[in-house]
Amino acid sequence: MTDTAVRFASPHEHVFLGQDHERNEKRTWLVIATTATMMVVEIVAGTIYGSMALVADGWHMSTHAAAMLIAALAYLYARRNARNPRFTFGTGKLGDLAGFASAVVLALIALLIGWESLMRLYSPVAISFSQAITVAVIGLAVNLVCAWLLHGDNAHHHDHHHGAAHDHNHGHHAHDNNLRAAYLHVLADALTSVLAIAALVLGGLYGWNWMDPLMGVVGGLVIARWSWGLIRDTGRVLLDYVPTGENLPQKIRDVIEQGGDEITDLHVWQLGPGHHGAIISIRSATPMEPLVYRSKLAHFHGLSHVTIEVENGA
Repeated sequence: MTDTAVRFASPHEHVFLGQDHERNEKRTWLVIATTATMMVVEIVAGTIYGSMALVADGWHMSTHAAAMLIAALAYLYARRNARNPRFTFGTGKLGDLAGFASAVVLALIALLIGWESLMRLYSPVAISFSQAITVAVIGLAVNLVCAWLLHGDNAHHHDHHHGAAHDHNHGHHAHDNNLRAAYLHVLADALTSVLAIAALVLGGLYGWNWMDPLMGVVGGLVIARWSWGLIRDTGRVLLDYVPTGENLPQKIRDVIEQGGDEITDLHVWQLGPGHHGAIISIRSATPMEPLVYRSKLAHFHGLSHVTIEVENGA
């Protein structure tokens, strides 16, 4: 560690990664490997057999594989730099930054799907129904396996206390937005496959060729809605926004002020999945040591880093 880095160092750790960080990282890499393998098979087979549907689906999968690579690299970087003192409050938010970037990619994919579908409504192309259905079914099967790998309860209850100076707990009911972003990309791919199968079956049976691009528009709109939800939630975390349903600030105020003391300044924000930080300024006619106030907050499992300032209010 350099002399400059030492000046940033703190006597306690600031590791605020989600509890299932390593498990989620491994599963994301496995999904990328599965998706990339399927992508290569589709592009090669499509080129050999002259199937545009296969080639197109292969390149479509590549965009999702690239987006999931963002998630995997974020897990890797966050883990390797978890104790880097230059990250003042740790690397727990890297997952939200990656999720935000991935959500933007998802929005662009939705836009491209919608645009291409509208162009095909305007200028229809010939569809090889049996071949296209086969591709869609194989793609759906791969996506369902990937969705199963990524969809898990990554919010387990687990506490761990470190020292008296700061309260460091592993959080519970954590929402890993990095894993959520990867999952939504897989889900978006699965949705397009399901809609494609429905459209192709109807098109093959009744000659409704317009169903294929129409389903594409519907899929684009649904994916855009998912993307907006992810952009909104990750953006809020990055900007230290306290959600409407977040009652931790009020709970802290209730506990501290029940003895007659007054909180004059309170900041609560998310440090990582299941981890929150708090800065509390207290005015009291009978000031106590910060350790006393800290002990009152010890039962809040998601409160991982607390800084307390006490002033005499007499």
